[in-house]
Amino acid sequence: MCLFFFTLMLFIIYFQSSFSHVQNVKVNGNYFASSEWVISESRLEEGVSMWNLGVSGIVDRLTAHEAIKSVEVSREWLTTVHLDIEEYERIAYIFNGDGYDPVLITGDVYTNSSESDHLVPYDAPVLRGFEDDDIRKEMVNELAETPSALLQRMSDIILEPTENDTYRLTILMNDGFTVSSTVRHFAQRIAPYPSVVEQLDPDVEGIVHMRMNPYFERFDVDEEGEDSESQEE
Repeated sequence: MCLFFFTLMLFIIYFQSSFSHVQNVKVNGNYFASSEWVISESRLEEGVSMWNLGVSGIVDRLTAHEAIKSVEVSREWLTTVHLDIEEYERIAYIFNGDGYDPVLITGDVYTNSSESDHLVPYDAPVLRGFEDDDIRKEMVNELAETPSALLQRMSDIILEPTENDTYRLTILMNDGFTVSSTVRHFAQRIAPYPSVVEQLDPDVEGIVHMRMNPYFERFDVDEEGEDSESQEE
């Protein structure tokens, strides 16, 4: 009986003391959202009970951030809380005049990154001319269906609408080729690109048309220095 009351008193003292409060918050998996912002928005300030964290409120507040997809809250021992962040994938970049803003897989442009001025778009293509939100999101949906190995071969994707094709694209590839295509069904149209360029001479200038039936449009320079065009199926 004495042991029971002694244990009960220890529990009462523990829950009424600062020992039961959050002492440390660790943030993992975040890149766009700063750890300082995550901790502040979680509201896990000093004095919050380890056993009354308000997990649903934490998740709702943090996933309101445009870059955060999900949050998992867990406890470590008696004083530490872990916030495991899953952010939306970066699928491309957009030049903002001073640096590059990430384009998330949701189609949103993340403009709040303190790293924007220092980002180097080495792992994803740069979108140019995609001021229209709907067209940009459609393009992002297509890029999400494009194999990552093929995405990394693209340097710039330029929207160059014409009277006949609002979705006309010019893609500058890292291997030196230029591709002409369209936003609609882009992932499907660009898929054969590796096998198409394997058959081309990299020293011959031209445009690879990736549409219904891929073909290479070669630019030849005649003796007078004037450009002429020929098509090779």
